[in-house]
Amino acid sequence: MNTKKDIVLHQFPFSHFNDKARWTLDFKDIDHERVTYLPGPHAGPIKKLSGQTQTPVLEIHGEIIAGSTGILKRLETMCPDPALFPPKHAEAIDETIQRFDGEVGPATRTVLFSVMLLHGGYLTGMFSTGKGFLTRKLYRATFPLVKGLMAKANGVTEANVEKSFDITRQTLDEVATRVHATGYLVGDSFTAADLTAAALLAPLANPEHPDMRRPTPVPTDLGRLLDEFRDHSSIAWVNTMYREHRPG
Repeated sequence: MNTKKDIVLHQFPFSHFNDKARWTLDFKDIDHERVTYLPGPHAGPIKKLSGQTQTPVLEIHGEIIAGSTGILKRLETMCPDPALFPPKHAEAIDETIQRFDGEVGPATRTVLFSVMLLHGGYLTGMFSTGKGFLTRKLYRATFPLVKGLMAKANGVTEANVEKSFDITRQTLDEVATRVHATGYLVGDSFTAADLTAAALLAPLANPEHPDMRRPTPVPTDLGRLLDEFRDHSSIAWVNTMYREHRPG
């Protein structure tokens, strides 16, 4: 048995790429510790730990794995059962993951931040969940100074926001078509393709899972954004994947 100190996930709360790593750990029933960072101030310690500045980062007995897909695949080799990469579908699963990692995940993040950046108190409150009172107050106070950097980091420009909405809508239609026959993106059972797609679409679904369920009340603008996608069958599919395949 692993102990929590053996495996440590360095993460942001509520982040969809980070939830891909959390979901994999939970799906594999791997006991672990989570260290949560504030976006922005995280860069120094994460760079020192992993040589780059993105989360999630996983430590396994001192081994460092950066990136949600690297983590997913490392955990699959460590705990192959239950399988997320059945061999007969491995190539199609990899293709789906690459598409969602490279295009869809960044697009849904841009769509979300195009609204969240209008509500600094809510945004900083979400990402400082679990921190002390003074840390939360200071993080909120610095938001006006870093808002522009956050916008740039999350692709929030007029042209890219429009493009990201287009990618998001097209992807939801594509997912609905692909899962119609079996309920899954590849083959007839839950795989890493479904885990990745559901996690990276989760910002539009607000699933009822404690790792991704947003604090309430949500700002009116954010509520309207979620309402825009709420009735799409692919959003129902995301919530089904969380409900049926996401422990905890």
